[in-house]
Amino acid sequence: MARRKSSPEEEDSTQPTFEEALTGLETIVEEMEHEHLALEDLVAHYEKGSALLGRCESILQSARDRIELITLRNQNEISLDAGTKPADAAGLPDDSDDDANDIRLF
Repeated sequence: MARRKSSPEEEDSTQPTFEEALTGLETIVEEMEHEHLALEDLVAHYEKGSALLGRCESILQSARDRIELITLRNQNEISLDAGTKPADAAGLPDDSDDDANDIRLF
């Protein structure tokens, strides 16, 4: 029987949080540095640590993207409240004074 694909919400519930992944990484590093582990155990620890690191990086990138979106939204709201066009807030030039681009019928 085929396995049902899980939704992003279900996948996130099985994945460790940022704090859990970071704690796991710290534990792995501590064990690798201070315990005399067999080569196979070291490789297994490295593999698990690599997966946890990827999870941390993914969560951090998601947080950066959300912060950037919030910042852009706030800038847009501020510019609209001030009565300027959103293009002004984005740093785009205002072409309204450029007569060379106007089409004139007479």
